[in-house]
Amino acid sequence: MPRYFFNVRHRPGPAGLAEDHEGEELEDAGAAREHALSEARAMIARDQLVTVRDWMDCSFEITDEAGQHALTVPFSDTVPEEADEE
Repeated sequence: MPRYFFNVRHRPGPAGLAEDHEGEELEDAGAAREHALSEARAMIARDQLVTVRDWMDCSFEITDEAGQHALTVPFSDTVPEEADEE
């Protein structure tokens, strides 16, 4: 199974990226996205990082084992879209 690394972007620039050095073995990019959303929800619920002013400005920058960008998952994706009003 491929390994994905879930780096957290919490502000612009190199200092605003918390790198994941362990990663997670997951089936595919879809599973990586679901894992990222689950982790984002957990991080927002814990809210222990005082340096993060707005979780909705954060995102996971997910890379693969080769260090290549696989996908970006904004924490704002944890909030369901409002249903269209009729």
